[in-house]
Amino acid sequence: MSRILIKNCTLVPMVKSLDEPGDLYYTGEIAIEGNLLKTVGPVGSVDPNWPAEVIIDGSNMVALPGFINAHTHAAMTLLRSFADDLPLMQWLQDKIWPLEAKLTGEDVYWGSKLCILEMLLSGTTTFADMYFFMDDVAKAVEESGIRACLSRGMIGIGENAELALEESQRFVESWQDRANGRITTMLGPHAPYTCPPTYLEKVMALAEKYDVGIHIHVAETAVEVAQINKQYGKSPVQLLDEVGIFGFPTLAAHCVHVTEGDIAILKNKGVGVAHNPESNMKLASGIAPVPAMLCAGIPVALGTDGASSNNNLDMLEEMRAAALLHKVHTMDPTTVTSYQALEMATKNGAAALGMQDKVGMLKPGMLADVILFNFDKPHLYPRHDVLAHLVYSAQSSDIDTVIVDGNILVRSGKPVGFDVREICKQVQERAERISGA
Repeated sequence: MSRILIKNCTLVPMVKSLDEPGDLYYTGEIAIEGNLLKTVGPVGSVDPNWPAEVIIDGSNMVALPGFINAHTHAAMTLLRSFADDLPLMQWLQDKIWPLEAKLTGEDVYWGSKLCILEMLLSGTTTFADMYFFMDDVAKAVEESGIRACLSRGMIGIGENAELALEESQRFVESWQDRANGRITTMLGPHAPYTCPPTYLEKVMALAEKYDVGIHIHVAETAVEVAQINKQYGKSPVQLLDEVGIFGFPTLAAHCVHVTEGDIAILKNKGVGVAHNPESNMKLASGIAPVPAMLCAGIPVALGTDGASSNNNLDMLEEMRAAALLHKVHTMDPTTVTSYQALEMATKNGAAALGMQDKVGMLKPGMLADVILFNFDKPHLYPRHDVLAHLVYSAQSSDIDTVIVDGNILVRSGKPVGFDVREICKQVQERAERISGA
């Protein structure tokens, strides 16, 4: 059992809410024993006789929970910059889906390795993924040390609809709680417009059998909403509620075009929402009513979406984009404050994934997923407000240390245990093959 002591750091534990008394950050220390946080508190909290094996000097460092990327498609790193500046459906149908049809499990493995490397270097310690060849994604997760909630994407109107259900069942049976619990699983019906109610009923039967949640795209575009309204006479949220999807723990990605009534349903059914501001902006999908959802008490998390529609996996950029986008959209500079953006990237992400008792905050007994920023950089002086610096000034290159499940995966800004050159070589060769370059 490893013991890690982080001394003299600025602690941003993300335990308090904005309206609670007390400091949101302070000078403190962290003791990690095994894969758990043993002590989190002010300087002097850790027993001086506690036998630390690794001591990290946190002077000029800021510690906070690892970021949680609540929605992505990891292996789409293989398609980064392949088909930019197109609307969603044209992008998917004409460009992305034809290339995805050429992917092999080994391609997905290497694309996922690149994704994981990129996420760790920018402070992400947990991600929620929906794709295919998920055994290969899980293998990459298991080897890398990151934490992930994985789901095999399913298209209910496709020729492989039944095969996708069978593969999802086998995947859940094989991987739930593997890798010391770092891997959890969900079921991944793609969206209401690709998974009709009869198919969703089969998905729900599996969810009930295996006691797992559901990860699904919801109301991402106005075209989708119009299609569902024309076909069923209701919104995508209303349809999913009527079918019974929200009777299971649900992670709803996007929720761009939702009404007040939809928001009430999401709140009442305890649905977690993954907001993907950069992807939504790039594909011109629209602006999700995040302030209204936050006001309603919905756990709105942040996701990058896939690297082919973003085009990176940097949660710092996602926080900044979320804060700035909603300020200008509402014409209110107080909307989505820096602390709210941090909550979306940490504790809200945990709640949206049903992991609020495990990750997303720094407090004793929770899993040891910790990131350290090096604040001894010109762009992080003077330090009037650490929270504002994290959201508006910090860069992924400021990440010094990343710890997942008590294991150091990034140290001094360098990945531990990754053959970076080989990963990049493999991805480049495979991307050239599938694109015909």
